[in-house]
Amino acid sequence: MSEVLYISTQELQDLYQTSNVVIYDIREADEYAREHITGSQNVPISKFDANSFNDLKDKVVVFHCQSGNRTKMNENKLKQINCEKIYVLKNGLTEWKNQGCAVTINNKAPLPIMRQVQIVSGLLVLVGVIAGFLITPSFFLFSGLIGAGLIFAGVSGYCGMANLLMLLPYNKTNKCNNTCQ
Repeated sequence: MSEVLYISTQELQDLYQTSNVVIYDIREADEYAREHITGSQNVPISKFDANSFNDLKDKVVVFHCQSGNRTKMNENKLKQINCEKIYVLKNGLTEWKNQGCAVTINNKAPLPIMRQVQIVSGLLVLVGVIAGFLITPSFFLFSGLIGAGLIFAGVSGYCGMANLLMLLPYNKTNKCNNTCQ
């Protein structure tokens, strides 16, 4: 079982200068595609397998997420990796960016799916409330159904709206290689 140590942005910057550091971003692939620490690798926590980290004995291994919450909540999974020490970046990518450190940004990548869900849900609730006041109070039920759907998604872990949004053309990833026409 690995020991998990939390490090600051400055400590990671110091480690970043060494050749044997490996930085893993545990956010989902859509979040990573939008922006990530330059040189980091994506290992989504939803697909995390501690056994896939066998060749890291001589490496300094650092994990991070957006704000530090996901890494803290999944600390037990990280401890399963066969390394002496695992480092976690305190306050994640947010703090890394606030300190002006190297980030790779792809503005052409779609917004992370959960942000899309928040935008669409908020818009639908707002439309329901406005229509409830201007047209008929029956539209308040529409806003209530959206709220109920969000509660169901939070409790069950299944978000139907996210699954629908992933079907939109701009959310589909192009899996072609460079030889595609």
